[in-house]
Amino acid sequence: MEVKESSDFKKCFYKESASLKSFSQEDVDAFRAQNNITVTGSDCKPVRTFQDTGLPANILSVCSKFEKPTPIQSQCWPIVMSGHDIVGIAETGSGKTIAFTLPALVHIKDQRPLGKKEGPIVLILSPTRELASQIAEVTEAAGKTCGLRSTCIYGGVDKAPQKQALDKGSHFVVATPGRLIDLINQGICNLKRVTYLVLDEADRMLDMGFEKDIKAIVAQIRKDRQTLMFSATWPQVIQKMASEYLINPVKVTIGSEDLTANHKVKQIVEVMEPFAKDNRLDQLLREYHKSRTNRILIFVLYKKEAVRVEQMLQRRGWKVQAIHGDASQFERTRAMNEFKDGSQPLLVATDVAARGLDIPNVEYVINFTFPLTIEDYIHRIGRTGRAGKSGVSHTFFTLHDKARTGELVQVLKEASQDVPEDLLKFGCVTKKKEHALYGSAFKATNPESAPMPKTSHIKFD
Repeated sequence: MEVKESSDFKKCFYKESASLKSFSQEDVDAFRAQNNITVTGSDCKPVRTFQDTGLPANILSVCSKFEKPTPIQSQCWPIVMSGHDIVGIAETGSGKTIAFTLPALVHIKDQRPLGKKEGPIVLILSPTRELASQIAEVTEAAGKTCGLRSTCIYGGVDKAPQKQALDKGSHFVVATPGRLIDLINQGICNLKRVTYLVLDEADRMLDMGFEKDIKAIVAQIRKDRQTLMFSATWPQVIQKMASEYLINPVKVTIGSEDLTANHKVKQIVEVMEPFAKDNRLDQLLREYHKSRTNRILIFVLYKKEAVRVEQMLQRRGWKVQAIHGDASQFERTRAMNEFKDGSQPLLVATDVAARGLDIPNVEYVINFTFPLTIEDYIHRIGRTGRAGKSGVSHTFFTLHDKARTGELVQVLKEASQDVPEDLLKFGCVTKKKEHALYGSAFKATNPESAPMPKTSHIKFD
């Protein structure tokens, strides 16, 4: 597959190493099978070592803490560095940030120098402030080795420092869509130099209603850019997004396209009455958090619930913080940092902490309230059992969650986990996908493809 080079910027800069030239097709097939890699649309061989990339030491230093590339990195690097657009389907915690950051370094170095108030060259869109901050930490550290600047843009904080950073010229911009739109509309940020676009956690961005913002942002970027899209799932809405924004993309899937739970996480599901949850949580913490030093993440569904559970636990003598959308960015950042460094190892969180965040050594995840979707359940419990370690998730399930029974039972069985008898009593019917407006009354093969009537504003005098 040939990639057309643009007249004023370079996409393709990959040369297959000598060691890979001797890597036969049989070897490639065996490597992909061993690492559960599926590739559609490219014959690029996966790299087995960092040296296989042929990149200089200052760029590879971003990987110095790791022994070898992860599967998503092994297969994505040669494809991206060959100039192709790419769709990467892999669970959170699989190494996707380095998968798109390392080629971005080479991409930037191969373009003409960035002028003052110009840029960025690389734009990375992320659904949440926390994930944007985490990605920015990687791009900033990686950029320093190459003399490249990085800026993180998100809402809830003063725009002035972000404007100052953009005025100096930033090679990388990591942004949440809403704040970036604000800065573009105010003339503070322009995207004329963007030639490398990353849509990270694309499924989550759509879940959070960012589709309109993403469309407006992409419209500001040149069409011959290189685009990378990463997602944990491959539903129709993500396929549609890929067809709109990417040109002849190569698709790399790690594992299954269907979302499955991490098999290193022991899943415990406890069926109970809603009124019993407070006391049961207190009991579990006395069992799981005896040392008061090990990290435990407690998930709730709503912002007000996060505050209530935090205050309830504090009254019972637990040292705990909460992170949710109503907290200021300063409070959210402080709570997350203190949880990561272990000074506040007990954290109550809404789903802002469920996706993509690399929080080390979380021993237990407690689902105080079951999430709205089974996908969010899997992402929540994936905060433990990371980096090859095992973990435990303990989930409270009530009659209010009955609609998710069938999906939960399937996830438990697929991971060879115990299915409690009390859960089976709810029945195992899996809720069918419904049209967003017409519900189950709408009969269509793909309910999401059905037309939605235009909304109208009603004025009350």
